[in-house]
Amino acid sequence: MTAEGHLLFSVASLILAHQLEITPEIAQGDWLHMLPGVLLASLLPDIDHPSSTLGRLFRFISIPIAKLCGHRGFTHSLLALIVGIILFQTEIPSDWPIPTDFVHAMIVGYISHLIADMLTPAGIPLLWPLRTRFCIPVLRGKERKKAERFIAVLVVVIAILLPQHISSSLTHYFDKLPFDKLQIDKLQNLYK
Repeated sequence: MTAEGHLLFSVASLILAHQLEITPEIAQGDWLHMLPGVLLASLLPDIDHPSSTLGRLFRFISIPIAKLCGHRGFTHSLLALIVGIILFQTEIPSDWPIPTDFVHAMIVGYISHLIADMLTPAGIPLLWPLRTRFCIPVLRGKERKKAERFIAVLVVVIAILLPQHISSSLTHYFDKLPFDKLQIDKLQNLYK
């Protein structure tokens, strides 16, 4: 996916995350904090490619990562996301005034990059260091840039059409199923 595609898809993902209220920080976050966070993090996984937007700016980081892991290696995995979250939580000095909604938006941006790259035929090694690549090859061919834009617009339209304050919790939906409470209690007692 192109840098433009990642930027558009990340903003669309943030709008969807805001509508779904995936965290209180995203639901009530300041857009002036969240937009820079999601945009920055949507380009971050491509730091492993020296010709990428961030790779050209930070060649001293990009080149060693590219030599160690290659493009779409470690930085395109869940492990990189987890390591990044842990490092951000533990290594950033507490006196730095980094808003929580900015951090949550960065996580949305990083995840949006991973999902967007999964839409290409090359896929990503989501469970790196395992070599298995995960992909849903929707974006291919000459019209790829138009398709990237279409998907971003589609995600925004879906987010806008969602009912306000829709519950993203599965328990909300399970509570509405017509199960008899006694039957559930009997099943739970069987497994004790």
